[in-house]
Amino acid sequence: MPYAWPRYPPCASDPCTSRECCGQNRYNTIWPNLIGVHVDEARDIIMDDNPLVNVVFVPQGGEALEIFCCNRVCIFMDENYLVRKVPVVG
Repeated sequence: MPYAWPRYPPCASDPCTSRECCGQNRYNTIWPNLIGVHVDEARDIIMDDNPLVNVVFVPQGGEALEIFCCNRVCIFMDENYLVRKVPVVG
């Protein structure tokens, strides 16, 4: 039975400690194909692929929290609102 993560925030991960666990063997947890994609399109793809997560946009120069969260995906974007790093759960 899959976990019922709350929408981020708050951060949820228990009992998972790895990205693979967060996907519950049912959902994507990494999106390497989204590099260079507009952030709005990337968000929609991520939310369609994994309904357990919320997307957090991180502007150029910004950093994500060091806390591991199964219900969060950070999209690191450049000044043109394009994805610049591979989005991953965590």
